[in-house]
Amino acid sequence: MPAISADLILKNGRFVTFDDDGSTAEAVACWNGRILAVGDEGEVSAFAGPSTKTIDLGRKTVIPGLIDSHCHPDAHAITYTLWNDVKCDSTGSIDELLALVKNKTSAMDDDGMFLAWGWNDKKCGGYPTIDQLNAVSHGRPVYIGRTDGHIAVVNQAMLDWMNIPADAEDPPHGAYDRHPETGKMTGLLREMTHKVIQRRIYESLTPRNYAEGLKEVFAMYHRHGVTSLHNSLTRPMAVEAYQMLRDEGALTMRMGILVNGDDKKMEDDYIAAGIRTGFGDEWIKVVGIEWCPDCSTSGRTAAYYEPYIGEPVPGEPVPNIGMLLYTAEDLTQRAIRAHKAGLRICIEGVGDRGIDFALDAIEAALEAHPIEDHRSRVEHCCYVTPELVQRLKKLGVTNSSATGFMYDLGDAYVSNRGKDAMKRMWPHRALIDAGVPAPGHSDAPVCGVNPWEVFWSLVNRTSDTGGSLDKSQAITVTEALQTYTILGAWTGFEEDLKGTIEAGKLADFAVLEQNPWENDPTALRDMEVAMTLVDGKVVYEA
Repeated sequence: MPAISADLILKNGRFVTFDDDGSTAEAVACWNGRILAVGDEGEVSAFAGPSTKTIDLGRKTVIPGLIDSHCHPDAHAITYTLWNDVKCDSTGSIDELLALVKNKTSAMDDDGMFLAWGWNDKKCGGYPTIDQLNAVSHGRPVYIGRTDGHIAVVNQAMLDWMNIPADAEDPPHGAYDRHPETGKMTGLLREMTHKVIQRRIYESLTPRNYAEGLKEVFAMYHRHGVTSLHNSLTRPMAVEAYQMLRDEGALTMRMGILVNGDDKKMEDDYIAAGIRTGFGDEWIKVVGIEWCPDCSTSGRTAAYYEPYIGEPVPGEPVPNIGMLLYTAEDLTQRAIRAHKAGLRICIEGVGDRGIDFALDAIEAALEAHPIEDHRSRVEHCCYVTPELVQRLKKLGVTNSSATGFMYDLGDAYVSNRGKDAMKRMWPHRALIDAGVPAPGHSDAPVCGVNPWEVFWSLVNRTSDTGGSLDKSQAITVTEALQTYTILGAWTGFEEDLKGTIEAGKLADFAVLEQNPWENDPTALRDMEVAMTLVDGKVVYEA
């Protein structure tokens, strides 16, 4: 009899291990949050003891816990619990949005304001005008964030609250859209003009606000088999909230921290403290540092070499090739400094011009301080031309792919960039064939938290409506799941802990109601999770 008795045995399952041999198993024994043994039921039952808990899985398929390697659970926690939801499934038109604003503001105190998140102009008929918002808001400030996080619509009361005059000049890396005929503000704010408002709103929050909201966000992810997240552009209060939840025994998600380089103080503090990639443990760990110089394709602000097509939003530049939010000199010097300090570099690049911009800074950092296994990342990395595939390969840079955009925003990408561009948008077939690692992510709450919708788009190359995203870049079910398992672990420098079901690794699993390899690929988005386990404990059960 083995010297250690398991505290949990999962039996009568079909464990798809994702190990190098592509093996399957019938049972797994777990002890102290780790996988103790993997094999047939006879082998694993030898680890049973008097206090071992056994779960019969009824021949269900089990895969490693899924890893979403770029999302915003901290922001999601706030918008989900404290703000109004105006995504298209709850607020499907401008008229419905105006009715919601009117209803909510009519019951507010004098110092109240209407804050909302998730508006999608492409699916809901455009943007409300500032005059429309003024007419229904009862003098209360209104801020409505677009689903991509790069644009907002506000009313006059919000501009007044921020002391923004009618003749305000556009700041660097931002724009107040103005009507092309009258020159008056339309209420639509791009990039830095809306972010300064958002930052002021967030100043009143506390770590407890984050902690309470995070519990609900984690539950959303667990329902779909997700057990680890990388928090993109992590807010300092969120780091405190994660530790607060851990102290209270309420941290059910393994968290990777991407230090928020857009917050210069946070960047400086982490470097000064000597905090490097890998600092932390199995629950909360620093993954790297991230900056966001590129923007949104669906919002028509991401940086491309060729102009956007389709109907321009009134007030946007014509021709429009997007914008960048840093100067090359500033971003390069900050990347070099952080890289030398031991923080892995992660820079957002969406359009081809934005990806080149990110790679220029990464290349300069690698030249200044060469590291062989650096695993630097271009975040989102959507429009990847053949030339960019080769540049990523040459530099050894990871395509941290915004696979969630395919499902939720795919139609907007086709509308704004054209059908022919889709063969180079999220080109996972080309990336795999070239040997460029491309873990996937949701960027939630920009997109939904459900990875099975992501896998559906990767395999079928269609948007949520069935719109074609060019099937030449389709990949297999196994390759799709690897974007959230093997590659998700690898991009966090955690391949020794996660991504496969092997002895010694963390006891994080997703138990599936259906077998994704036996179902029709067009049914992937309907996949149901029966049970999610983190650290050998059930955190979700259908």
